[in-house]
Amino acid sequence: MIIFIGVILIINGPRIKEEEKEVKENRGIFISYIELSKYLNCKSKNAAETIIDEMVNNVENLGFNEIILQVRSFSDAIYKSDFYPWSMVISSKEGVDPGYDLLEMFIEKCHKRNILLMAWINPYRIRNNEDISSISKDNLAFKYLNTNNVYINNGIYFNPSSDIILDLIVSGVEEIVRKYDVDGILFDDYFYPDNEIDRQEYDEYLKYNEYISKEEYNLNVINNMVKKVYEVCKKYNVLFGISPDGNIDNNYNKVFADVKKWCSSNEYIDFIMPQIYYGFYNETRGFKKTIDEWESFVKDSNVELRIALAFYKNGTYDKWAMSGSNEWIENDDIIMREIVLSRNLNKYNGFSLFRYDYLFSKDKYTEVTLKEIENIKKVLN
Repeated sequence: MIIFIGVILIINGPRIKEEEKEVKENRGIFISYIELSKYLNCKSKNAAETIIDEMVNNVENLGFNEIILQVRSFSDAIYKSDFYPWSMVISSKEGVDPGYDLLEMFIEKCHKRNILLMAWINPYRIRNNEDISSISKDNLAFKYLNTNNVYINNGIYFNPSSDIILDLIVSGVEEIVRKYDVDGILFDDYFYPDNEIDRQEYDEYLKYNEYISKEEYNLNVINNMVKKVYEVCKKYNVLFGISPDGNIDNNYNKVFADVKKWCSSNEYIDFIMPQIYYGFYNETRGFKKTIDEWESFVKDSNVELRIALAFYKNGTYDKWAMSGSNEWIENDDIIMREIVLSRNLNKYNGFSLFRYDYLFSKDKYTEVTLKEIENIKKVLN
């Protein structure tokens, strides 16, 4: 962990004050399946080792101490699994063994530099589209096509209400924490794709139980899954966290993530990492108001608050911010100020930036992002 001493900073935009205090700070960078496909698809073992070495070096040299690595994005795996096929992200097609274990290589490179490795999982997504042709026959999703276990509508997803799928998710997590020296498991914000995926199971539930709304039923389904995953992680002394949508309404009305319960109990998560991808002048959800809202949810002392920040927005037009839509174009220190402001939260334990490519790839650089990187360095010493 990195320890920083707070100072008083006055910077463009809202005045931000850091109190004098010592804080152990997690500093993470997301590496998604997009980066893995771009840099590591169909690479030899030697080439992959060189690339991973460079990626970990980049993270360390910028002053970060954690990589959040997407190890399972589409019911597949970048590691050798008994439950999921090799990922098409790193091979020519799903199910093809690349000849090495990418997760094992990342862990080794990270731990040599005292970098934490969080294994990032999308538990329910199988595909972003409705094309089943790329699903390999050794993928359990293929076996469950045309059953209630798999749902196809604007994508392909596992059914959260299926006991078979629940066992698959929990067993898949246990496989990782048992076989690999990961420092934690992270779920992202994809839970229910819509409210119809398990309508049949809900109707069946109502036949034998007191009435609850479909929305309450959905929340209970996800809570049950999260609790079981947490129990497995505790069994192996591994952290478990979730990175939900920063918009609290979306959590409860779209994906049915009961974030308030998770933050108020010691039975679900070790940390919450809301995706607070807003600027200071976002007219609908300003950054300061949103982080204060999330801190108010964290009522259990065992739950840590970490903030996910939208580095990818630097230099871009933010159409949902209304009157603040040009903020990311007109300012080159938003992320720096958001880091400083977040440190003043009493429940704060760190931040993460989404995502790697926007920090280290020349084809993503703009004048604004380069200046923002230099500004971030000022508050990472």
